[in-house]
Amino acid sequence: MGGESKWIGVRAVSESSIEMDFRYKGVRCRETFKLKPTAVNLKRVEQHRAAILFAIEQGTFDYRTTFPDSSRGLQFSEFKGEGYLLKVYLTTWLEGKERYLHSSTYDDYGKTVNNTLIPAFGHLTLAELRRLHVKDWCNKQTAGNKRLANVQSVLRSALQDAMSDDLIESNPLYGWTYKNMEAPDSEDAIDPFTADEQSLILAALKEPQYLNLIEFAFWTGLRTSELVALLWSDIDWVKGTVRVSKAKTQKAKEAEKPKTRRSVRDVKLLQPALDALKKQKCHSFLIGAPIFLNPLNNNQPWRGDRRIRENVWIPALKRAGVRYRNPYQTRHTYASMMLTAGESPIWLAGQMGHADTSMIFRRYGKWIQSKDDGAGTKAVKMFGKFDAWSGLSQGGS
Repeated sequence: MGGESKWIGVRAVSESSIEMDFRYKGVRCRETFKLKPTAVNLKRVEQHRAAILFAIEQGTFDYRTTFPDSSRGLQFSEFKGEGYLLKVYLTTWLEGKERYLHSSTYDDYGKTVNNTLIPAFGHLTLAELRRLHVKDWCNKQTAGNKRLANVQSVLRSALQDAMSDDLIESNPLYGWTYKNMEAPDSEDAIDPFTADEQSLILAALKEPQYLNLIEFAFWTGLRTSELVALLWSDIDWVKGTVRVSKAKTQKAKEAEKPKTRRSVRDVKLLQPALDALKKQKCHSFLIGAPIFLNPLNNNQPWRGDRRIRENVWIPALKRAGVRYRNPYQTRHTYASMMLTAGESPIWLAGQMGHADTSMIFRRYGKWIQSKDDGAGTKAVKMFGKFDAWSGLSQGGS
């Protein structure tokens, strides 16, 4: 027998520990127990090993459950997220998204991941993260629902990819979004400019190109990122429309396709918008440049909305004495004007690039004309040509 151990698959490795040796899925595994290698303890570990071998034979052995502190457990886990720190996964996931996202979207994702998600949940593993963690975090925030939804959207997308890669069994945020019942107003709360305020703002724009840009914005409802990406080739002078097919944000090096398919659209050029274009022609039409240029930067194209806000918008509102609202309110102003005038919500949804009228009714419902003393008379005039009483009278004679 020589120096062979009388214990099968177990041995003393120090004065305070015992090692177990077995094979699982073709891999030799060694696990250490903090026990003095007495005969009693060696026998106990040997019996534990026998139970493990039986479970392996029966197909019921779970490495992570049997040895929860073992680093080898991850190797045999069906879902590797059990040992994958969320901060590591999110960093890797974000890097892989760069080539698929618009520059502005990728920048927003980066800020959300690095400034919010990793500080809040990065210490957890993928498998540990639960909906309750997100709910508890949201409960402590003072941000509005829009901000909270944006954060959750990024996390939900990352978790969905982790599930597709078999890192986790399910996505805890799938089909669920936390909402604060009393969230404060978001930054882009609808607060349109009145007709008088519009006149004051336009009158305060002494630079012709600034005036043309803002007047065009008021009468088309285009986003600032869409305005600065417009080319003269996007204008159909015969049909009187402008083709909106791209946008240029502060982070983008060049114009990019819109985030949604419905954002690509043909917008009808109402007379004030046409007038603004005609006045802008002398500044950029013949040089083959984007329609709207920055005269303070040698007539170079605008790079995004920040310079417009700082150099054009804020000074104009101060000179006009108009209460400040962000430039996006020109879009809300356009929508409110159209609906107040009785234009069709269906038509307006198409003009603004919305998939349907639900956004129009939800955001701009109070401007929709609901009272019309002449309602129904158009139908009578078009279809009510048959006089039933006259027909009866003629039939009885």
